[in-house]
Amino acid sequence: MNSQGSRSRGEDGVAKVIDFLLSNARLVLGVGGAALLGIATLAMKRLIEYAGRAAEEEKVEQKMTETWEELSLVSSSPTLLRKGLGGVVMKHIAKAAKQQKADLCQPPQKSMLEVQTESKSKQLQLCVLSLQERLQQYYHTRAALAPQEVLRAQTLAVDICTEIQGFLHSQHPQMPLGEMSLGGSLLDDLQVVSADHACLLVPLQLEASLWRLIPGEETLLTHPLHWMVRRINLEYFPRGCSYWDRFLVGGYLSSEAVVMMFSKVVMETMNWLSISSTLDCKIRPVLGGPDLRLEIRPIRGGADGSNQSLFISILPLLREDDVVLTAQPELTDPWANAWHLSLYPWETQRLAQLDAADDGCRRHVLKILKAVCRLNPALRPLEAAPLANLLLHLSDSETDWSEPSIEARFQQCIMELIGYLEQAALHSYFKPAVNLLSGLSEDQVDQMGFMLYCAVSEPEILLI
Repeated sequence: MNSQGSRSRGEDGVAKVIDFLLSNARLVLGVGGAALLGIATLAMKRLIEYAGRAAEEEKVEQKMTETWEELSLVSSSPTLLRKGLGGVVMKHIAKAAKQQKADLCQPPQKSMLEVQTESKSKQLQLCVLSLQERLQQYYHTRAALAPQEVLRAQTLAVDICTEIQGFLHSQHPQMPLGEMSLGGSLLDDLQVVSADHACLLVPLQLEASLWRLIPGEETLLTHPLHWMVRRINLEYFPRGCSYWDRFLVGGYLSSEAVVMMFSKVVMETMNWLSISSTLDCKIRPVLGGPDLRLEIRPIRGGADGSNQSLFISILPLLREDDVVLTAQPELTDPWANAWHLSLYPWETQRLAQLDAADDGCRRHVLKILKAVCRLNPALRPLEAAPLANLLLHLSDSETDWSEPSIEARFQQCIMELIGYLEQAALHSYFKPAVNLLSGLSEDQVDQMGFMLYCAVSEPEILLI
């Protein structure tokens, strides 16, 4: 019997069981019920692994017995019995495991010995790695970006920033703007997987005597992240005294009107064809969305042969002391006058301060978590902000953030995330009234909960 074919048939059986478990978890179980299915799936996985090593290991029967005992506990769970899934789960698992065991125990053809030896060698190499070593490997191969890749993206973003600023100074010299700059995760060494997005910050200069920034809690919006910018002293300085008066709506500076202005002035007016030829790349404004975004695609592939696009967001903002308000209608909709309070600078600065104080690995763990969530379809809805706040909250109770503790902190983060998902709430570290999980659907929460429950016993499944 061809051993590769046997393994393929066995894996097909396992895949069918896992598909069955996942589909039923989404249909009839919540996060808590998914925990039991996760245990069943992992126990089945270990059972199949033991069966595949039957010719090599001692005490295999004992290990298989223990694993089946775990499955028996799952099948007798009141939760699963109430859902009517206990017996069905056991039936499908038993069938797939029996087939897998029978297939894997067949001796390979002599012509396949060399292939099998090579495959077994690779599997053994993976097995000897501890979770700590796998996390370090994952960080260097998936989370951390190559310096040359980061430099290439930063250089291109700065070149485009220079073109935009030069255009605005020449065509709209009366517009009071501060120095444009690169910002966000690409600048702060927090971007993962690939250097594919950047942010250009466009600071608007307001006259302090004519404008007042009002916290969200003091407005009718009552949202702590939705601030407003009121025009004041109109009796002494009537409308027209400030350049930004033309964007007033109801006595407040409208972020939506500011974004529409930049869309017309920058996105629709600049000669991107000419700039593309100058910078040796293809630049295309991404029109129709609520944000200001450019897509930059290299004319020739990079050194690695890739032809990946770089997306650059243009972000108008206001600064006052440590407060940064951004014009992002997609975050403040339907309020045309609202500005978004960005907590990113506070979160990034706090993590850097904590790591500097104890030579910690918080940012290291954050990048691993970001890469895991970006590459895992079930966890993809988890964005950077909830993960950063998770680490900030954890830092209040956990003091050991040395590099050897990465394994423990990673597993702790999994458990903490499960708890937050069960509560459907992860409160912002700096603004506790803000629930960073409020944008997730019930289906997304169930899928993430199931995946994380599986990762409690087998954290390596997140590092595939």
